[in-house]
Amino acid sequence: MPSAVSDYDTLYRQFRWQIPARYNIGVDVCDRWARADPDRLAILHVRPVGRHDNITFGALRDTSNRLANVLRAHGVTRGDRVAIFMPQAPEVAAAHIAIYKLGAVVLPIAILFGPDALAYRLQNSGAKALLTNAQGLGKLEEIRSQVPDVACVLSVDGNGFADLMAKASSDFAPVDTSAEDPAMMIYTSGTTGQPKGALHAHRVLLGHLPGAELPHYPFPQKGDSYWTPADWAWAGGLLDVLLPSLHHGVPVVAHKAEKFDPEEAFALMAAAGIRNAFIPPTALRMMRAVPSPQGRYEFKLRSVASGGESLGVEALEWGKEAFGLTINEFYGQTECNLVLGSCAQLGVLRPGAIGKPVPGHTVAVIDRHGNPAKSGEIGQIAVKRPDPVMFLEYWGRPEATRDKFIGDWMITGDQGVTDDDGYISFVGRDDDVITSSGFRIGPGEIEDCLIRHPAVALAAAVGKPDPIRTEIVKAFIVLKDGYAPSDALAGEIQGFVRTRLSAHEYPREVSFIAQMPMTTTGKVIRRLLREQA
Repeated sequence: MPSAVSDYDTLYRQFRWQIPARYNIGVDVCDRWARADPDRLAILHVRPVGRHDNITFGALRDTSNRLANVLRAHGVTRGDRVAIFMPQAPEVAAAHIAIYKLGAVVLPIAILFGPDALAYRLQNSGAKALLTNAQGLGKLEEIRSQVPDVACVLSVDGNGFADLMAKASSDFAPVDTSAEDPAMMIYTSGTTGQPKGALHAHRVLLGHLPGAELPHYPFPQKGDSYWTPADWAWAGGLLDVLLPSLHHGVPVVAHKAEKFDPEEAFALMAAAGIRNAFIPPTALRMMRAVPSPQGRYEFKLRSVASGGESLGVEALEWGKEAFGLTINEFYGQTECNLVLGSCAQLGVLRPGAIGKPVPGHTVAVIDRHGNPAKSGEIGQIAVKRPDPVMFLEYWGRPEATRDKFIGDWMITGDQGVTDDDGYISFVGRDDDVITSSGFRIGPGEIEDCLIRHPAVALAAAVGKPDPIRTEIVKAFIVLKDGYAPSDALAGEIQGFVRTRLSAHEYPREVSFIAQMPMTTTGKVIRRLLREQA
């Protein structure tokens, strides 16, 4: 987006898509920069004990070309699905680029998935090849007989792979792909049922650029570097951070973590001099427990973005204290990502709201007939087609693809509301909205209030069937260290919410749990909590 524009309305009005007919993500994010400036830093790989590797665009082109030749020698051809089952590492970026240049389809799978989840995705996608590490190989061994179609398995660990790469040529002619050709298939989070494979075209990266740039506007700037704790197998890590940054020639910080450690996150941002960060809401809530980070770490942060779930007013207020800047929120989903956003630099900020439509996207809250809802009325957040960020189809699910649309509106399954100024607020998933005594209640506001209580680390609110009120609000709470579950504490938390929100919104039941059920992307799986309730 042009950086000379200083107000949102002008930016939105003047924006025009420029999508070329022939386009390949791998060539765009790697070969283009390698030709112009091969020594330009692409990835800063931060290893344990303070070690790090600098991966240039020239080295990334060399590695991805060799890997493309290896995959081709193993029978991978245009249109084949190739799974990547690895944590954040330069090899993941090289694998993506190699597969795109082959004209094949990337299937990113989070390394945190267990054998059953891995088997489902490999079977459902018909994957022909798998790139992984020793950890992934161990999980694959448990389900190897279930995935006979995966003919090629390459482990990046060990001398065998190094020998293959050394013998392969560093010259590779990328396949000539159109912007509409399939490039990647990302599985949905599975919060409402079995995950579905959302197939995306090469144009999806260009469609993501306005939304990726808006929270850090103007982006890029000299000295920018981008990090996220989100797995690069998730749309948030891959299409919000890794690929847009490489497109712009901005270095990406790669760091493998067995699990998210909030203290380590602060230390990493300070030590690596990170300028731009995408931190999901769950991670930010965990970081709130770290005492006085601004007094112990020296940050160079210019911008922080968050998305994946509603952030909440509490996290926004904390972010100003911890980082000295406003966290810009954005919204999207696997099928059509980064279509709403905030940008404090452009004056688009309203606590409690996601923001406004990102330039280039038409987004509205609609009723069940596909008509725009009135200001203040709850409806479904929807995105109008055609849109370059929109998915092609659900893999092997034509009926599910058809049901995703009402006319030209792609429905998200998320309830929202628009105010008179055009801000859209997230209310909850269709199944998350609680109907109690005639009121329709979104869980976000309740959860935001719950985490304000000093004893609460994580919280989720769901509806529990009730013969009188239709449903009552039930809260599931993970306590902070130093607090123990008790009826007295439950009552205190109930009163805390009741006095701050309203009598119909406070949780009439409170359950303390040791661990919150979450997807690998950090979203609460409320479906499981509803079943438990």
